[in-house]
This record gives sequence, structure tokens and C-alpha cells, in this order.
Amino acid sequence: MGVKKKKEMQVTAMTICHQDLETLRSLADVEGKNLASLLLHCVQLTDGVSQIHYVKQIVPLLEKADKNGACDPTIRSCLDILAGIYLSLTVKNPLKKVLASSLNGLPEFFLTEAIQSFTSRLQEELNTTDLCSYRKVTDNISSCMENFDLGRAGVNNLLKNVLHFLQKSLIEISEENRKFAGNHIVQTQLMNDLLVGTRVSVMLVQKIQDFQRIHLKTSGSPTWQSMCGLLSIFTKFLSDDDLLQTIQSTSGLAVILFIKAMFHPPEKIPDLISSLLLRSVDCTSIPDWFLNCCRSLCCTDVSQSTLLFLCQGTLTMLDWQNGSMGLSGEALLLNIVHVLFTLSSQIKESTLELFLSRILASWTNSAIHVLESSSPSLKDSLNGNSSVVGRLLEYVYTHWEYPLDALRHQTKIIFRNILQMHQLTKEKSDSETSGLAADRFICDLTESLLQLEWHVKGKYACLGCLVDYVGIGHILALAKTIPSQILEVMGDQSLVPYASDLLETMFRNHKSHLKSQAVDSTWIDEWHETWVSPLLFILCEGNLDQKSYVIDYYLPKLLNCSPESLSYMVKILQTSADTKTGSHNSRGALGALMACLRTARAHGHLQSATDAWRNLVSSARIKQGLIHQHCQVRIDTLGLLCESNRSTEIVSMEEMQWIQFFITYNLNSQSPGVRQQICSLLKKLFCRIQESSQVLYKLEQSRSKHESENELTKQHPSVSLQQYKNFMSSICNRLFEALFPGSSYPTRFSALTILGSVAEVFPVPEGQVQTVYQLSHDIDVGRFQTLMECFTSTFEEVKILAFDLLMKLPKTVVQFQDSEKLQALFQAALELSSSTKPYDCVTASYLLNFLIWQDALPSSLSASLQTQQASCGNGDKSAVVVERNTLMVIKCLLENLEEEVSQAENSLLQAAASFPLYGRVHCITGALQRLSLNSLRLVSEWRPVVEKLLLMSYRLSAVVSPVIQSSSPEGLIPMDTDSESASRLQTILSEIQPRDTNDYFTQAKILKERDSFDLEDLNASVPNIGASAEIKGSKERKTCDVTAQMVLVCCWRSMKEVALLLGTLCQLLPMQSMPESSNGLLTVEQVKEIGDYFKQHLLQSRHRGAFELAYTGFVKLTEILNRCPNVSLQNLPEQWLWNVLEEIKCSDPSSKLCATRRSAGIPFYIQALLASEPKKGKMDLLKITMKELITLAGPTDDSRSTVSKVHALNILRALFRDTRLGENIIPYVADGAKAAILGFTSPVWAVRNSSTLLFSTLITRIFGVKRGKDELSKKNRMTGSEFFSRFPELYPFLLQQLEAVANTVDSDTGELNRHPSMFLLLLVLGRLYPSPMDGTSSALSMAPFIPFIMRCGRSPVYRSRVMAARALVPFVMVDEIPTTIRTLLAKLPNCTDQCFRQNHIHGTLLQAKRQTLSLHSHSH
Repeated sequence: MGVKKKKEMQVTAMTICHQDLETLRSLADVEGKNLASLLLHCVQLTDGVSQIHYVKQIVPLLEKADKNGACDPTIRSCLDILAGIYLSLTVKNPLKKVLASSLNGLPEFFLTEAIQSFTSRLQEELNTTDLCSYRKVTDNISSCMENFDLGRAGVNNLLKNVLHFLQKSLIEISEENRKFAGNHIVQTQLMNDLLVGTRVSVMLVQKIQDFQRIHLKTSGSPTWQSMCGLLSIFTKFLSDDDLLQTIQSTSGLAVILFIKAMFHPPEKIPDLISSLLLRSVDCTSIPDWFLNCCRSLCCTDVSQSTLLFLCQGTLTMLDWQNGSMGLSGEALLLNIVHVLFTLSSQIKESTLELFLSRILASWTNSAIHVLESSSPSLKDSLNGNSSVVGRLLEYVYTHWEYPLDALRHQTKIIFRNILQMHQLTKEKSDSETSGLAADRFICDLTESLLQLEWHVKGKYACLGCLVDYVGIGHILALAKTIPSQILEVMGDQSLVPYASDLLETMFRNHKSHLKSQAVDSTWIDEWHETWVSPLLFILCEGNLDQKSYVIDYYLPKLLNCSPESLSYMVKILQTSADTKTGSHNSRGALGALMACLRTARAHGHLQSATDAWRNLVSSARIKQGLIHQHCQVRIDTLGLLCESNRSTEIVSMEEMQWIQFFITYNLNSQSPGVRQQICSLLKKLFCRIQESSQVLYKLEQSRSKHESENELTKQHPSVSLQQYKNFMSSICNRLFEALFPGSSYPTRFSALTILGSVAEVFPVPEGQVQTVYQLSHDIDVGRFQTLMECFTSTFEEVKILAFDLLMKLPKTVVQFQDSEKLQALFQAALELSSSTKPYDCVTASYLLNFLIWQDALPSSLSASLQTQQASCGNGDKSAVVVERNTLMVIKCLLENLEEEVSQAENSLLQAAASFPLYGRVHCITGALQRLSLNSLRLVSEWRPVVEKLLLMSYRLSAVVSPVIQSSSPEGLIPMDTDSESASRLQTILSEIQPRDTNDYFTQAKILKERDSFDLEDLNASVPNIGASAEIKGSKERKTCDVTAQMVLVCCWRSMKEVALLLGTLCQLLPMQSMPESSNGLLTVEQVKEIGDYFKQHLLQSRHRGAFELAYTGFVKLTEILNRCPNVSLQNLPEQWLWNVLEEIKCSDPSSKLCATRRSAGIPFYIQALLASEPKKGKMDLLKITMKELITLAGPTDDSRSTVSKVHALNILRALFRDTRLGENIIPYVADGAKAAILGFTSPVWAVRNSSTLLFSTLITRIFGVKRGKDELSKKNRMTGSEFFSRFPELYPFLLQQLEAVANTVDSDTGELNRHPSMFLLLLVLGRLYPSPMDGTSSALSMAPFIPFIMRCGRSPVYRSRVMAARALVPFVMVDEIPTTIRTLLAKLPNCTDQCFRQNHIHGTLLQAKRQTLSLHSHSH
């Protein structure tokens, strides 16, 4: 709602070398009017924006010069310097474009001199041998050819040199890239340089005309040699899978473009490229230069990606317009699409699949160009009934539900182009004589789409394309109720955007169709009946989600299309509102009315608020809506009052009264969603008040001049401003009243959030800006105390809101006058930080942060830092004060923590009972997170503090680790407080001694100079506890009981806080680039120590709370390491990954890795290492790790590998669940499913358990997250063709496994034989469903599965029989269902059979029933 300030343009000023500067000084005239004076003044400026104004004066100055001025050495020198300036500017500097634009208007008689200057300066650039300068030179070549005549002429003059430079630079950068293998930061930069070099080479050939005559030149010319050299380089890039795919893709374009420029005669180019794509090159019939340059492309083992990018290059670089390539071009077009179809069944990597979809869409565009003037044979090959179009439609159907949104978008483009291709293949006479009804392709396509379930997202986009192609009349004739059908679907959030877009396409098409045919205005009645009536029914009778989505998505589009329909809707709803007022569970007509009015006002369809209330709805209706039983009606009514399409619309007195009325009754809403909406809408209202008040202030200032023209408000501006002030004051008074002691969480949340919005929207006035209200004026000591008391709430959200509000207030409001109170407050915060109640340390953290930022620390604390304070000088005082205060507080907390850790090392029980250690660490982390650690002033003071923090973290961790790393850290958890608890705890703690597999007590600690946990001392201390533990604190003697639960909470929370602290330090603190440098706070060694710490605790901790939060800290560390320029740190994640994989593979009995608890922290450890790998790279770590894990998880004969297999299955499960890996994990889904199904047959329970968990994760990964309770919901299912096209490797595997299962179901011996993996197989197959789009063209036929599934229906297990019946449905085509039912019924025993089983009969009847139901659903 607020007006955004326009971002100021930042322009780097241009500079010139000393020699050029002296030249300008010598040439400048005394009056300062010649070109040299202008340039001299320009380059002496330090502001780039000012320089732009001078640059624009160059050409007008030259136009005034005499035509003989071309010989003037002053102008010649200036033009030379201008060329140097142009080439020195960076490619993104606006000055470069301004200079080029100005020089394009250079008078003609200066052009020759200017071109010579540019040519000589560019020649100097091209002669460079510095590899670091290559990118700048390449960028300059690119800039010269983009809308810059002088630059293009210079490049043309130096074409031979430019080609030679590009060849040399690409070779050297490629070699440098190979040297830096493993250093992905350097490699990323070098690969970007390669990409730019390739693109510039393509641009050069496209824009320089001389290339049209290259084939006439001798093969020995330097230009030809450079061209051949570049072609060889691009061929090499194209086949190099270690490069970025964008480089390979651009190289594919370059290869085809260079072949087009160099190969002669051009008529044979389509045949040559066809032979390359079909891998059938005849080496005897092609020139030697081509064979030398492209030898790797002429082989039969060309990679999939190479073929793919060659297809892209062919479609992009050859001229497909007007059939210029003739029949050979048409043959090439068909060859390309067949190659793409083949690749589609082979490629499984998501990035290549995305490339493939774009290239297929590009192919359809090229096909449309060719069909506009093609031969009849091509039209026959590409009409709607052809095999090519059939394959294209199959591709659309199998990919329109693909997880990648970009790929789904391509399927829509392909479908739309298919319709256009079909239109072009029809003869004009056919189109004119036969209507749409005679076009069987379109009719069948429409009917098939309409038969599809509405949960298929691809259906909406394709129907939208059909509506644009055939019109809505054809669709409504086939399905008259389609608007209601689509609106019914709009209760599902995932389908709402697709459904609303389709409805908009339909009603807009229908409106234009009716208007074009109508002679009067009665057509609107039919349109209302079709589109508005179903909407009103949903608004009054639909379920809550459905109404919300229809109002948010459909209603605005409908009103934008037909604003006049609002009065029609309001008229109907007004008549119903008296009888259907709604209830707690229903909005009724009143709710629908408010929703319509709110949407109309928010989108500008109501002229003003006053008109709305007078003409459309009464004041009584508004009040009725504001206190309606249904929460959404209240929200919509409030939205009607608050929202407006104009941010400066005046808020009327009546509206303000209604808002006050609303706040009185609605602060205590129990629904979080409703609270958020109320706060958001009120913030919009406050923005309107602030924006409109600025207009009123201006009106007030100019009221004498414009009093008669004042149209915004009928009353005096000062009256409206006073009303605003009174309204805001009354609102804030009401909100502060709601913050009474003991008020509920919803009330506090709402009041604090709204007060925060007030403080944000009405800022402290600065300069000329006036503000109508300031919250600080209404805050006294009592209200300040009220906000401080909010810190004591047990809800952290309330603490956050109170803290943020206090921080928004000016310091004058929150100053502490009483130093004793200040000391008490600080002492209270310190005591809370060591409380045994976890939420107390959160309170302490916010309280300490508030004192730090308000500079309200007690004077006793700052005595230790007086000297540092003085040395800060007169810098940014506020930043220095905050930094100094933070440092003091952290030092204080650190001293307390050090003392408590020392006591905990003697007795962990004492720590758990009276001063759990995690609170202090939490407060330290909280203080660090709010400080900008990259711009510290007191670096010398921070360095020892950071070092001390790290050592203290390791000491604290060493104290609590024995409990967290024991084989059963939860212990017995006695909840009572009787006298037996102490002896129970002793038993628990003694059980974790050397019998634990971690063997923690005999291994060296990180801090070798201290003993972290002396069990003998603990055993000696526990018997003395007796009925209660007497804990001796540092200051007082406390008596309390200790339970194992208290010890465990103390330990795992301490581990959690240490992990978060270390993660925060890594993320926020600057690292030292060199060991002796003073610019960083963390040394390389410290970072390595932190990494080793995380590694030890992630791989050995058993308590989930401990290793999950260690994972959070470790993720922060790995992300920093992957961006670190230090190569030794950058390679650490890779080293750690190989080490842990080796440890998993070796299956060493003495390994500390936890094989129970789903491998505990091991999957988290590997997740963190892989998820932080740069996503734009090749993801090599992920690929290698997945191959290793799938090999380990596969079937083996070695019984010793059981533990390794369990670890591998658990890690795979974690990786498949990780959303950050995205589509990069999809290529491994099939292998993961194989491992899970085969693992389910293992005799070892641990393997079967891990396999089941992995299988469950894969089902979710393949079919999506289950949103409802319906097991048979088609939202989480796929068609058979889509499933097997995405995972073709599973087709033979599932078929083979199903055959093995079916052979064991019905044993002749009569023994019960249950195959363990039967249920998993049927579960997968049962998730598939038949589709009208499943054609017979697919090579993966469903028929072989049918007999095996039928036999599984005889299983003695009831659930398996049910699953078999469900799984059979998608494998039987609709027209084959009757035959299948007859086959099933024929297998039932007749009355003469003596030997039969009830399971057989039941299973067969279940399958017949399912088939009958399927046939029934298809017939409807």
C-alpha cells in the first residue's frame, strides 16, 4: 500500500590513464569550449551520473565543428581517447551504453577517423596475453557488435585477429579450468568465461556479413584456420560432460552455425546434419576439414546429451521459414523428432528432460513454419492422425503432471502447437466445406479430455488451448455443466490456479462469442446464467475452502471481465440475505454479499466507499457482518472497510466507527489464520490513513488556492486529520487495555501485532515529512511496564512481538531512570538464563538483547571496558555502543558459564538440578545473531572472546556427551520424586559405562587436558543424595530431587544450544583468508575443529533432539565451506563424505556408528554434506554417493554386510525425503525402489524394517504427499503409461518380481506360502489408474502384468486379495473390460468341482467387482 521510493541509479565513474589525461590537458583550450576541454572536465568528475550528461554533449559539439575538422589533430586525439574510454568501461556500466548511443550519431565526416581509432584500440586489447583480461576483452567484442556501428566496423576490420583471440582464449581458459578441478568457485568463474566466449563466437558469425563468403576462401587462410579451430573447440565442449550444460547447449548452437557458414554447397547441409543425428555419417563423402574438426560427432557412440544439443542447434540455427531447405529440410525435420522421441525414453536426468521438452516445443514451432509452404507428404506425416502427432500427444500426456513446473509449461506449448499443425495440414477446401463436427481428430481429442478426471492438472491447460482453437460453444455443447464441474474442484488448493485460469479463458471466449452474435443486450442474461449463477450457488452453499478459493481466484477475474455483473450479483444476494444470514458453520447470503463487495472494492469496481454504503448495502448489514458468527464473514466485512485500490482514499468517520466496533469484539479470535488476516487488513487501513493524511496536509497548505476544487473531502482537511489522530489514539488505548495481566495468548498476539503495525506505518517524522500520529506520544511509564511484562509470557511469539515493538519505539520513550531497577532487571535476566524451565532462558535472551540495544546496561558491567570504549573514536556511535554492550554481556555470560561448567564437570546432577547450562549458551547465541558480525569495530577484543567461546563449547559438550551418546539415553525416566529416584538414576548411569557400543569412556576427548565426566565421582556422590539431592551452588544451598529426565533434558538441550552457537559463529563471523591476516575472527584451524566436533556428535549421538539440532548447525557450516575461497576448507565436505562412506562400507565391528535408531545422525550428516553442494553444478558428490549407497543397499551374499545395508537404506530414505535435492534425486528413484522391494525379502529384521521405511518414502516421492484420508484418491496416483515412461527400468523388474510372487501364491502341496514382497508390489501397481489417453503406441504394454495380478488374487491373505483386485484395474483397457470379466468368471469352480478353495473364489469375485465398477465409471 505504501509508496515505494525510486531506487537511485548507481553508476561507476569512468577514468583514463595518466598519458591520456595529460594529452587532454595539453589539447584543452583556454575558454573550455572544445572537445578536449569537455572530456577533461568529464573524466575529472567522480560521479558517473554527472558524467553521463557530459557524454551526451559530445556529438552536438562535433556537429558544430567545421567539416575540415576531420583533419584537426585535437579531434583525432579525442576520438582515440573516447575509444579507449569505451573499451575500459565494464559491460554493465550504463556509461558504456550511453557512450555507444552518442557515438552512433557521430557526423559522417568524422566516421573514418573514429573507426581507425576504435580499430587500433581494439587491436591493443586483442594482443593481451593475460588470462585474467580475456573476459573483459570478450565482453568488449560483444558490446561492439550490439547496436554500436563504430564497434562493429572495428570488429569487421579485425575479423582475423578477433577469431584468433577467441580461439586462443577458449583454449587457455579450458586448460585452466582443467587445472582447477575440484575448486568449484574458481571453476564456476572459468566456465562462465567459456560460456561468454562461446556466445560471442556465435554472435560474431551471425552479425558479420563476411562469413557468407568464407567457403570461397582458400583453406589455408588465417580466418579459415581460426574457424576450423573454433569448430573443433565447440565439438569438444559439446561432448564434455564435465562442463556446465549451458556451455554444452551453446556449443551445440555454435557447431551447427559454423557448419552452416563453412559447408559448401548449402543444399547438402540438411543431409549432412541428418547423418550426424542418425549416426550414419559416410566419412568418404565429407570434406577432410569437417572430419578433422568434428570426428567425435561422426562416431556411432555419440552421447545422449550431445545428440540432444545438436537437435537444439539444428532447430535454432537453420532457416525453417518458407520451406527454404526443400525436401531434404522436411526429411531432416522428421529425423529430428524421431531422434527426440528416442532420447525421451532414455534420458532420466531432470535438467536434460527440461532441455528435451523445450527442444520438442521448438520443433513444433519449426514444423509450423515448414508446414506453411510444405509438400503434401509432410502434411500427411504431421496431421492429427499421424504417428508423429500421436507420439507428441503421448509425450504431453505422460509429462503434463511432471514435478517441474517449467516442463509442464512446455507440454502446454506443445499441445497448442499440435492444434496449429493440424490446422495447417488440412486443405483449405476441407476447412471451408466441412465444419468442426467433421474433424474427427478434434472431436476425439475433446471427448478424451472431458472424460479425464478433474484432478489431472494437464487437463486444464489443454482444455484452455482447445477453447482458444474451437471456441467455447463446442465444449458447452458436449458438457453443459462444465462451469459447475470446474467450480466443484476449487476446494483443492493445488488445482485452484489451473481451474481459475481455465474458467477465465472460457468465460472471456463465451462473452466475445455472444457479443459478436447478439443484436441487443439480452446476451448478458445467458452469460450470467452460465457463469455467475454457479458462482453464487458456491458462495452461498459451498464448503469453506471452496468458497475461499473461489473468492480469491475466480471472483476477481469475473469482475474484471464484466464489472457490470456486480449489481446483478448484489441484487440477488440482497434478497437472500434476510432469510439466509448464515451461522457458525455457514456464511449464508450475507457472507457471499460481503465477499463480493470486498473483492469489487479491492479491484476498483466501486467508485467510492460512500457510494457503496448508500447504494449497495446498509449500515445495519455492515455491523451485522462485523460480528457475524462465521469468522470469514467478519474478515470479509473488515476487508471491505480496509481495502481499496487507491492507497490515498480518505477513510470516512463512519468507517472509523465501524473499525472501533470491530476491534471491541474480535481481538480474542482463537484461529491463527483469522488473527493474521485481521492484523494484515488493519495494517492496510493504517497505510491508507498515513498515505491519505499526506494528501490532506498538502490540501491544508494550499486550501486558500484550491478550496473550491477540493474533491477528495467535503470537510476541512484539518478536521479529517484530527479525526484520524483521535481514531488512532482510541485504537491504541483499546489495544493497551487488552494487554492486562493474565490476558489470553490470542488477545496478546493480536494487540501486539497491531501495535507493531502502528509503530511501523507511522514513523518518527524526519525533515519535511509530517505524520498524523505517533505511538510514542501515547506510551507512558505504565504502558512501557505492560510491554516489559509481555516478556514473561510462556509463548515465544509474544516475547518476539513485544521485543520488536519496543525496538521500534524511540529511545527517549524507553529510557530507564532508576539505576537500581536497571541493575535488578539485568540480574533477573542472568538468573532466568540459568533457570531449570526451558522457556525462562528465552525470556532472558530477549531481555538482555533489549538492554543491549537500548544502551541500558548497569554501569558496574561497563567498568571492565572503559579503555576500549575510549578508543572507538568518533565513528558510528550507535553501532559501536551496541557492539560494546554485546561484548560486555557475552563476557559476563561466559564467566558465569565457565564457573558452572567447572561445577558440572564435578557433578552433572548438580548442574541438571540447579543450573542447567543450556540457558547461558542460548543467550550468547541470541546476542550474536542480532549483531552485524561482518563489520565489527572491536576486532581485537572479539578474537579472544570467540576463542574462549569455542573452548567453552567443547568443554560443555564433553560434560553432557556421555548421556547423549549412550545406547539408551532416555533411561527409565522416573517421573515420581520419591526416595528411590536417586538410586534409579545411579543404575541408569552405571549402565552406560563400557558396555555401550560407543565406548565413549575410553576414547580421547577433544579437550585432552581436562576430564569431562568422572563416573567414579558421580557414583560416589549419588549414594549420598538419599531422599533428596543436596546441591551446593556457588552462592546458596538448594535442596531438590533429580530424575533421569532432568539429566537428559539438561544434556540434550545443552548439545542443541552448543550446535546452534557453533553454526551461528560459522555463518556470521568473517573467516581469516590467510593465517596472519587481521580481517577475520575464525581461523582455518578453528573451522576444522568445529567440523570435527559436528562430525563426532552427528555420527555418535543417539538422542534425536541432540543430533537433529547438531544437523542444523552443521548445515550452516557446510554452506559456508562450499562458498569459501580457501581451497583446503572448500574440499573438507568432500573429504568428510568419503571418510564416512568408507566407514559404512567396511562394516568394522568396532565402529562407533549407530546401527539402531534408523542410523541416528548418520543420514543427517550425509544429508548436510550433499544438500550444500552447489545446485548449478554437476552435483558429482550426489551422483557418486547415490551409486555407492544403492550398491550397498542391493542384494549380497555376504552376511557381514548387513549393518552396511541397514545404514545405506536409512541414508537413502533421508536423501529421498530431502526437498533441497529436488529433481536431482529422481533418476535414482527406480534403483531405490528395487533395493527396497528386494530388501523386504531379507531374513534379517533390521534390513526388512529399513526397507519398509525406504519404500514408504519412495511412494510419497513418486506419487506425492497424501493430502486426504482416502486411500484410493486419484490425487496421489498416476496413469500406468505415465509411471512407466518416467521409470522404465521398473517395468521389467516389477514384471519379473510379480511373476515370482504369482508362482508362490497357489502351491500344489496346499502349504501356506506367503511371499514377503507381494504386498509392496501390489501397493505400487494399485496406485496406477487407467486413462482415456493411454494409447496402444507405447512400447511398454500393460498386458503381461494381467495374468500375474489375477493369480495374486488367490492369496490366502485377505488384504493381498483386495490389493490385487485394485491393482488389476489400470492394466485393463476400457474396451477389454467385458472380456476380462468373462475370463474371471470362467475361472470360478462349477457345481461338479470337488476341490476348490474359498480364497480363490473370493479373490476372483473381488477382481470381477472392481472391473465392473471401472466399466460403470467410464460409461458415465
